[in-house]
Amino acid sequence: MKAFVVEKYGKDTVRAAEVPEPAVGDRDVLVRVHATSVNPLDKMVRNGEFKQLLKYKTPFVLGHDVAGVVTKAGPAVRGFQVGDEVYARPRDLRIGGFAEYIAIDEDDVAPKPESLTLHEAAAVPLVALAAWQILVERANVRPGQKVLVHAGAGGLGSTVIQLAKHLGASVATTTSTPTIDLVRDLGADVVVDYTKEDFSKVLSGYDLVLDALGGANLEKSLTVLKPGGLAIGVAGPPDAGFAKQLGAPFFLGAVMNFLSRKVRKRAKDLGVRYEFFFMRASGAQLRELGALYDKGELRPVIDRTFPFSETREALAHVEQGRTKAGKVVVAVVP
Repeated sequence: MKAFVVEKYGKDTVRAAEVPEPAVGDRDVLVRVHATSVNPLDKMVRNGEFKQLLKYKTPFVLGHDVAGVVTKAGPAVRGFQVGDEVYARPRDLRIGGFAEYIAIDEDDVAPKPESLTLHEAAAVPLVALAAWQILVERANVRPGQKVLVHAGAGGLGSTVIQLAKHLGASVATTTSTPTIDLVRDLGADVVVDYTKEDFSKVLSGYDLVLDALGGANLEKSLTVLKPGGLAIGVAGPPDAGFAKQLGAPFFLGAVMNFLSRKVRKRAKDLGVRYEFFFMRASGAQLRELGALYDKGELRPVIDRTFPFSETREALAHVEQGRTKAGKVVVAVVP
């Protein structure tokens, strides 16, 4: 089958290749991929940023989102059958959405939302799961709380805005001038145009900040939290909880804590908290999220769609910051 694989860790190391069709385990479904989408995580995995924790053996197929049709089910599979339209974020070490076929553990798969096409559904799994796990599991967002999400027009930010509003929160976001109307339409109550204003000068008293930028932006984000508030970073720095989540040895947890020591100390000095976030696969959560898409509570935001032959170009489009809003989809089946 055709696929796009990482030959070795580093930049510009993804190439088109012919690889064997994946073997199907007892609990796996084989999915004919109709569409996938590009995430910043693809670049991070390609570059080997997590290679001490996620030990992929090169060459491996890249791609963290899948929407397609089940073509085969393992003997222990009970929830799916051939012909089902599904979507998934396959678990770590079993990714491979940039391919014509992928074998996925049944627990990571959910029926595609009926209201979405397969190409639209491909934009959903990773960002929707991340939004759910941040807002519902990690932060336990409740009605009336205040949430700030940076880069609200992005794939993750646009999803977090919508889900936070569904949960009853008051939502602020940062974005640039061309996407102000979009984030307001998604539900943002307060919009800060970062090209004209410093969010840390105009916002305060937030229960939760979601930061996808890191560095100085993360440090400033700590200052807009109310006492006891939580800043969650998806761009780093990592902490010991990340190593524990992936089952890494204790010493790697100590290394992660060392890397995040500065921001954690700053948070402690301000009376707030910082945590690194790394999402995990969950078919059960995708079922719940699918119901929200079908009810119109959530909708995907798609920047543009590339043909499968231009997967490398799609990756470059995202990596070079040319995405105007939402996700970049790759149509494996036109």
